[in-house]
Amino acid sequence: MTQTTRGRPRIGAIARKVAGHVVRGLVMIWVVATISFFIIREIPGNPVLGQYESLIQKGMSPDQAERATAVLYGFLPTGSLWQQYLGYMGSLLHLDLGRSLSTPGVEVTTLIGSAARWTVLPVLAGTLLSFLLGVTMGVYAAIKRSGKLGDMLALSGSLLHGVPVYVIGLLLTAIFATLWPILPSGGPVDVEFTPGLNPGYVGSLLQHAVLPVVTYTLASYGGWILAMKSNVVAVLGDDFILAAELRGMTRGIVFRYLARNAILPLFTILALSIGMLFGGSIFIEEIFNYPGLGLLLVNSISSRDYALMGGTFLVITIGIVVANIVADLLYTVIDPRVRSGGAA
Repeated sequence: MTQTTRGRPRIGAIARKVAGHVVRGLVMIWVVATISFFIIREIPGNPVLGQYESLIQKGMSPDQAERATAVLYGFLPTGSLWQQYLGYMGSLLHLDLGRSLSTPGVEVTTLIGSAARWTVLPVLAGTLLSFLLGVTMGVYAAIKRSGKLGDMLALSGSLLHGVPVYVIGLLLTAIFATLWPILPSGGPVDVEFTPGLNPGYVGSLLQHAVLPVVTYTLASYGGWILAMKSNVVAVLGDDFILAAELRGMTRGIVFRYLARNAILPLFTILALSIGMLFGGSIFIEEIFNYPGLGLLLVNSISSRDYALMGGTFLVITIGIVVANIVADLLYTVIDPRVRSGGAA
């Protein structure tokens, strides 16, 4: 059997796995969209019907009020529940999330697109920094577990792992923005700088991003170091490590063997943690007044902007679903044992 022939079943198995993840992800998104529709419709006072009646009271005809309300919420306020649901789903398929009530005339997708960059970039930066730092320190914590260094590293992971993300954010703000005011604590950039690729604006962006990124990093660091230490301790007893030591391999080569095999299960958690931090962005962005998806969701709730609320919640959910799919696929690609099992 040629190499090409052997590769075909493996490619087919991976393709089926990808298709299965995509289908499950679409089902989850559909469920969340359905829940969002009923939440908006069943909120006490029925804001959709209330908006429709308010427009009629202002002098609009029923047809005009119906069209205006449909633009705001993505479905018609009249007709049967099934007709409203189909109208809402049809709008979602056309990426139409309606228009914001708190920012009249502006589409929800525009507001979400503007806020997404302020969430995605800090979340990715914080996740990658915490992953690299936690994995590296986790290996040393396992190797030096019988000494003071290992104990200190494990203790730092345990302490940070148990602290809520909003507490970390508040502590950093109190220390570095109040007691020792060397970093700004509010907003994404100083208003005195002109937006663009100029040193002042870019420097202000980076300075304002320090505290949110460090908060994301510390919020995840504890979990990474504890998980990596546990994995390395388990791998230390494997036969291939004992064989490497008996062959007289250098400590550096053994270290790479340890890290490479212990890190594999963490790649799944890496993608999942990105999705989890999207949820944590609600607290962090409110603390630092950072105009991302989390703050947008909080503001939409306080202003009773139901179209924006539902759209933001849906987009955050999609981010978490995509992170789950990427986690499973990434583990399939990087772990040859999973690929072999899938092909078989």
